Amino acid sequence: MEFTSREFKDFFQNIVDMIEEEKDYLCELDRKIGDGDHGVTMSIGWQAVKEKLDGDLSDEEDIAKINLTVGKTFLNAVGSSVGPLYATGFMRGAKQVKNKSILNEEDLINYWLAFAKGIKERGQSDIGDKTMVDTLAPFARELEAKFNTNEDFYTSFESAVVEAKKGMESTKDLISRKGRSSRLGERSVGAQDPGATSSYLILHAFLSFIKEQQSQAS
Repeated sequence: MEFTSREFKDFFQNIVDMIEEEKDYLCELDRKIGDGDHGVTMSIGWQAVKEKLDGDLSDEEDIAKINLTVGKTFLNAVGSSVGPLYATGFMRGAKQVKNKSILNEEDLINYWLAFAKGIKERGQSDIGDKTMVDTLAPFARELEAKFNTNEDFYTSFESAVVEAKKGMESTKDLISRKGRSSRLGERSVGAQDPGATSSYLILHAFLSFIKEQQSQAS
């Protein structure tokens, strides 16, 4: 499996569309434990990315530059804590794919592991804190373990997204330990974390994208 710069831009466009569809849902989740604006915040960030995709990035072939621009654009557009987190993910991923316009399966593994680990380090969170890390850490662990066993990116990513979903759903039973929602204490139990949800939706969007690519190729 190979993944081109054009496909990366198409994937990011899919995220733009997906976030618009899920914006109200993400806000609804956030109203239970936060300011109720996670969906709007994500939308603002990704609409700014869309402008870059349609403009400066339309002819860009370097996948690292595409990801750096996406990360910086999201960060500049979004003032809340989620801005630096996602920006770090995409910019750490970019470091793994310097000067490349086509990625092989090992490149993709390194990209997504860097994305997940970058967010974890930037947020200084662990599994159980009721954050994006509850989605991303199980995802990264499974992705690395599966690929080391079978050396097949698609099946490894598919399995990792299953673990990501379990992690996302586990946040319903957790007490929030980070950010404003941590002030709620035990009252945060029962609500699914919006950041864990948006990160799962991005991973799932990539899985859907590569699934469609594979079906078109076969």
